[in-house]
Amino acid sequence: MGDPMEWPERLVNEAKKRMEPYDVEGFVLGKGDDRGEIMIVGEAPGENEAVKGEPFIGRAGDELDKQLDYLGLSREDVYITSVVRSRPYKWVKTNKKGMGGKRKANRKPNQKEIYAHAKLLDYQIEQMKPSLIIALGGVAYERLTGDKGKISDVVGKAIHTPVQREERGGYVETEEKYTIVPLYHPAAVFYNPKIKEDIYRSLDHLKEYLEREGD
Repeated sequence: MGDPMEWPERLVNEAKKRMEPYDVEGFVLGKGDDRGEIMIVGEAPGENEAVKGEPFIGRAGDELDKQLDYLGLSREDVYITSVVRSRPYKWVKTNKKGMGGKRKANRKPNQKEIYAHAKLLDYQIEQMKPSLIIALGGVAYERLTGDKGKISDVVGKAIHTPVQREERGGYVETEEKYTIVPLYHPAAVFYNPKIKEDIYRSLDHLKEYLEREGD
C-alpha cells in the first residue's frame, strides 16, 4: 500500500527543488491510515527507505513494529511520516571490496533540510488533524514544538501544544493545539542498549494514555 494521502504536485515539486543543494537521496512521503487518529513522525528515511520509498523498514522498522505491538497497535492503525523525506547521507571510509574505499552513511538532517520539507509535514497535519502525534526522537519533537531541550525530559509525556508550521522563511505556531507524545527513536536502542528500560517505561505511559482516551 502506497501513501493514501492526495498530494498537491506543487508542494512535492517545491520540496524536491529546495533539497537540490543538499547531500540527500530518495523521496518518501508517508504510509498508513491517513484518516485515522494517530500520526507517527520520524526523523528521515535511511538507506532501505530511500530505495523502496517506504517509511520505517529495515532494522528500525522492525523495532517500531515491536513497539506498536506492545501498544496494541499495528501499522494499519497509524499514519507514518517523517520530518525530512529524503535520506541525508555523508561519505565515510570503508574497507569493503567493490566500494571504492568509501560508502554513504546516514546522518542527522540539518535545519535547512528540515525547513525544506516543512510544508509537506504542515500539509499532512492539516489534512489529517490527528488526535495524537507520536514524535520519534528529538529531531521530530523539536520540529513540531520548537523545544530544543532534552527529549529524555519529556519522553512518554502527553503534551497539549500548538505545533510549528512554515511561514515566511521561518516557523509560526498553529492556532490549533495537538497532543504530542515524544518517544525515543526506535534506532536509539541499537546505539545505546541500556536505554531499553526507559523506552518501555515511556511506552507504558503512552499505553495508559491510549487506554484513558479509549474509555
